[in-house]
Amino acid sequence: MTAAVIRYQTKPDAADENQRLIEKIFVELALTAPPGLHYSSFRLADGVTFVHVVDGKGLTELAAFQEFQHALGDRLAVGPARDNATLVGSYSPEVAPATAERRNGPTTGRADS
Repeated sequence: MTAAVIRYQTKPDAADENQRLIEKIFVELALTAPPGLHYSSFRLADGVTFVHVVDGKGLTELAAFQEFQHALGDRLAVGPARDNATLVGSYSPEVAPATAERRNGPTTGRADS
């Protein structure tokens, strides 16, 4: 299985808008569930670097993805750089969009919290 890994940096004042547009993609994915599409997106700790991993077809047809792409160049400071990657393994106990609680960690139930 070959996936595309895309990495770029946004301008600092565009990072939150970039994330908002990515979140809209996941809302549309939850509604449409394109078969065979695997897609993940990450915002790195520096706050401006984003990494997307996509495998399969259907992402570019989404209205939310087209909206994300529309002014991407205006939001970018560096990149994008695209590399092909071969999946070695993957694990996911659940399939659900991240919520603020999941991004920030649970408030109870963890031994290390």
